[in-house]
Amino acid sequence: MSTSVLVVDDSALMRRALKGILTEAGDFEVFTARNGVDALEQMGRLRPDVVTLDVNMPEMDGLTCLAKIMKEQPTPVVMVSSLTEHNALVTLEALELGAVDYVPKPGGTVSLNIDDVAVELVNKVRSASAAKLNRAAVRAPRAPVAPPAREIGPAGSVDLVLIGSSTGGPALLSDLLPQLPGTLGAPVVVAQHIPASFTAALARRLDEVCALRVHEVDRIMTLRRGNIYIGRGNADVVVARRTDGLIVKSVPAAAEYRWHPSVDRMVASARRYIDPQRLVCALLTGMGDDGATEMAAVRDGGGRTIAEAEETAVVWGMPGELARRGGATAVLPAYEIADRLAAWVR
Repeated sequence: MSTSVLVVDDSALMRRALKGILTEAGDFEVFTARNGVDALEQMGRLRPDVVTLDVNMPEMDGLTCLAKIMKEQPTPVVMVSSLTEHNALVTLEALELGAVDYVPKPGGTVSLNIDDVAVELVNKVRSASAAKLNRAAVRAPRAPVAPPAREIGPAGSVDLVLIGSSTGGPALLSDLLPQLPGTLGAPVVVAQHIPASFTAALARRLDEVCALRVHEVDRIMTLRRGNIYIGRGNADVVVARRTDGLIVKSVPAAAEYRWHPSVDRMVASARRYIDPQRLVCALLTGMGDDGATEMAAVRDGGGRTIAEAEETAVVWGMPGELARRGGATAVLPAYEIADRLAAWVR
């Protein structure tokens, strides 16, 4: 049975290009809409399985259209966004509103660059068709808040917390990380599959609402308690040790890893320098199996690991694989993960 997709974009050329990619894949029935107003008019009649949604459109922009879709007819939505700083912020807001994923819009001449995103578009639309919408997480855009009080806690029995996520991850991180106390006894490193142009915006948004300071890893940084380090997109984030202590750095993406920043590579690098018994890991929503191998090795070495439960994961790929391998110390719904991390990392 084919998956029905509604492609929403104000550019006729882009609508034709995206429809062509999905139609050629062979398992999609594709419809198009020229803007948000047109899309909403068609939603009730078509009831598509997935919507791809442009960010910048006349009459009704993508963010407004997304909010109405999530309120009136919740449907998996994949945002299609050019990778500018402004669109990165808007796309992150869309993910927090309930969009499942995003693909980069080809730059320059569409006909010459569309193949660059074809595979990613098809894979993400297929994944979105099976995604589980967490309606409890759908909410209005966050109002500006004063930075929380920050107090660095003492060192505990854990040296480092490692978190990996992919599809559905930005919205979950925006819920989970602000729940961690500023007195957490170890630094936190996050590998979220995301474009490079998004990570600085994600780090800034999280820093506004977290008790821990949040940084994009754009240089060599010393790992310190009271801080969260977000791996830069389109690269890998690794842990190393110098004479003055542990560091984290961004390195070119390694070809042997399929997704970036690679969760497996992050955890493997940490295991080289830290006893697994002093590591705590959490593997969150995402398609594929990135992180499952290395986090299972942490568990085998005496460390503690969490896999997000299927009941809350947008896509139970990565955490599901960790659970199936017996590599999870605990399998928890998203709303219990922060408390468990805080209890383990005193």
